[in-house]
Amino acid sequence: MPDPDADFNVGYVAQLCRLELTAEETVQFQEQLSGVIEYMKKIDQLDLSGIEATAHAVPAFDVYREDEPTASLSLEEVLRNAPQKSQNQFAVTKVVE
Repeated sequence: MPDPDADFNVGYVAQLCRLELTAEETVQFQEQLSGVIEYMKKIDQLDLSGIEATAHAVPAFDVYREDEPTASLSLEEVLRNAPQKSQNQFAVTKVVE
C-alpha cells in the first residue's frame, strides 16, 4: 500500500490517467517517485544565489549555416536513378484512393 504521507500518490495519478496498475507496480512506482521527490527537495535546499537560470546546461548557439546555392544534379542524372519515370518525374504506385 502506498505511503499515505508521501508527496505523490501513484494510485491517484494512475486513476486520473486511466492506468491499471497492479499492487506491486503501485508500490514500485511510489517508491521510485518518492525517491525522486526527496532528491528534488535536497536540490531545492541548495544556495543558488548568484547563479543565472538557464534552459540548457551548456550555452546553445545557432548551429545553422547560411543558405548558399550549390550545384545540384541535372534532371537527367536524377531520373537515371528512377525505377520508373513519366513526364520527367518519378512514377510511383498509387497509395491513396
